[in-house]
Amino acid sequence: MRLMGAGTSVGWRSWIDRGRILTFAAGVETVMNHRRTPSSSAASWILLAVVILGLLAWRLAVAWLMPVTLDEAYYFDWSRHLAWGYFDHPPGVALVGLGTLLEPGSAFAARLGGLLAGAATLLVLAVLYRRCGLRDPADLALALVLAGATLPGLAGGILVTPDTPLALGWALALFEAERALAGDRRRWVTAGLAVGLGLLGKYTMVLIGPVLLWAILRADWRALRTPWPYLGALAALLVFLPNILWNASHDWVTMRFQFGHGFSTQVGDLASVSAQTVERTGPESFGERLESLLGYLGAQLGFWGLIAPALIWGLVARLRSRGGAAKPDTPALASHARPLLMAATFFPLGFFALVATFSQVQANWPLMYLLSAAPLAVLWLRPVRVWVYAAAGVNLLLVTLYAYHSATASLPLPDSQNRILRETHGFAELAQRVAELDGPVYVERYQTTAMLRFYRPDLDIDQWPGLTRPSEFVRRHMDEPVVPRGPFWLITRGGPPPAIEGFAVERSRRFFDCAGKPLSETETAPCRRPLHTWPAYRYRPQPSGDPT
Repeated sequence: MRLMGAGTSVGWRSWIDRGRILTFAAGVETVMNHRRTPSSSAASWILLAVVILGLLAWRLAVAWLMPVTLDEAYYFDWSRHLAWGYFDHPPGVALVGLGTLLEPGSAFAARLGGLLAGAATLLVLAVLYRRCGLRDPADLALALVLAGATLPGLAGGILVTPDTPLALGWALALFEAERALAGDRRRWVTAGLAVGLGLLGKYTMVLIGPVLLWAILRADWRALRTPWPYLGALAALLVFLPNILWNASHDWVTMRFQFGHGFSTQVGDLASVSAQTVERTGPESFGERLESLLGYLGAQLGFWGLIAPALIWGLVARLRSRGGAAKPDTPALASHARPLLMAATFFPLGFFALVATFSQVQANWPLMYLLSAAPLAVLWLRPVRVWVYAAAGVNLLLVTLYAYHSATASLPLPDSQNRILRETHGFAELAQRVAELDGPVYVERYQTTAMLRFYRPDLDIDQWPGLTRPSEFVRRHMDEPVVPRGPFWLITRGGPPPAIEGFAVERSRRFFDCAGKPLSETETAPCRRPLHTWPAYRYRPQPSGDPT
């Protein structure tokens, strides 16, 4: 029976490797197929199941508990206006957010697509890690914990952002590339399809190109003499082509904005989003460059949370023992997979480290590296496995408490740590107050516009152009400028009313949002430090020559 089972397993894998069939179910079967090894046991398989099911169940619970955030609301609004591109990003995140059409104002319904994409990413990674050499289910479980229980892994499993489709595309590209490097070169075509899907999620996916090229040169350079890698590149281009054509017909607005954003250029009104007209704002002196680089590296280490000390200890121990005889039970990654995982880890990290020396870099930009860093880290974290699980549990607890605080405002956090409340609290009540205002309503900031439209998509609410950073709301009206014919309301974030040519302020209202309290309309703040102060100004058309 044992020989028959082993032969059957080999037969299945060779059938798949020859390219006869490729389905996700077959990949999952490969992971769950139990081959007895000295370190494999029923407890290890139970642990692996607990890790996968536990992460998925936790994501469902927190996604239901946590209110929608500012960025999510912005992206969910795109789902109501599907297109091949938007001002800020390509269309992938809008497709992921289609759940918002199921129940207006429901954060959980809006996140359903993201939860499904996150679950698919986790299962794809499980298959990938096993094929890369982590045959022991205990090692596989540890790798999934490292990929899913870092702070970005936990938050990314709940919140819907362009990183959601990017992570799935990146994982699928590595998944197919590993099969291609293992011998089935036709899989470069499906790897290209995955790259194209990732590009439709976020332009950062372009970094997978050098990763795959390095892996080919190191593990299978003769593949470059075949048509398959080139057909894969063509497949990626064809999948991504609709967004290119959309940009071409919209003055390349997304690509120009992302170029300015990615290289720290100051963006003004929509028409000035150009590499030639924007102003550099990145670090200039040597000290500023060094500070920017150290800040970037510190943020990447901090993303591991309490796993970081174990990671550092394991790396130091690994370097000290380098050159010694390897222990018999030390896991080894497949020779064809190691260059792929190494490049996918260190190229994004190194690329943005270089960018950080002359530009401002957001800490989340290179986070794709975590997906390939996890199986590499397993090689030196086995001795501190218990520490890693304990640290991951603390990470999970901290994120859970933060999500609970976003829904209840019950934790005694200092004002500096209440960003989550400023991103979630009070907007639903403000939307109800806005519904009572007579006439059309405009908003100063695109984030507040998105939140009001999320909770009340039936209302006539839009961003007034030219007051703050441009957005997709402004881009939609490029051919139809906002020119109200009668009185209108403008919601701002505080300060005096903005001067608007042709209009004068008629009256005003002021709304205060305090942590854990209902929204109030008063002349003075009812709490010491309101989370939000929202003045609402009613403008009326100003007759020509009227000085008021």
